[in-house]
Amino acid sequence: MSGLDDSAKPGDGPLWREEFPVRAVDERLVTRRQFAKFLTLTSLGMLVGNAWILVRSLFKDPAPASVAFRIAAASEVPPGSVRLFAYPGPNDPCILIRTAADQLYAYSQKCTHLSCAVYCDATARTLECPCHNGRFTLEEGRVLAGPPTRPLPRILVERRGDDLVAVGVDLQVRA
Repeated sequence: MSGLDDSAKPGDGPLWREEFPVRAVDERLVTRRQFAKFLTLTSLGMLVGNAWILVRSLFKDPAPASVAFRIAAASEVPPGSVRLFAYPGPNDPCILIRTAADQLYAYSQKCTHLSCAVYCDATARTLECPCHNGRFTLEEGRVLAGPPTRPLPRILVERRGDDLVAVGVDLQVRA
């Protein structure tokens, strides 16, 4: 006797079969009711998750206004040098390039392709991303080569006395 047919009587097989009366063939089947319950509960879970995201975004604090952040003293960044800093938050790396006494360029250091760190190539006057050979213009942050499709976000820098101060982020697409 295989133990899978309905003709088995109590006491005919081992004790564990009597205490666990689920047949192996029926165990693999999913009824329409079980499937509908699964779909309903899954859909309800996704609805609750999306509602939670919506509620959090509605009651989220608005973006903080751009605050001035002292990068360095102008004398600490001589012409032809680069200075790294974080703006507007501590996890937002930026790069400041001073090419001449009055020429300052500052950009987000995250490549717009996959957020790799860009570095300055002073001889070519470009910003380069070593991950996928992305290249941006030094003067405007526009894409010159590689997979990035958007320019680098520009950091607005002002000179206040002897201090170089970051005052905002320009996200406008430059032609």
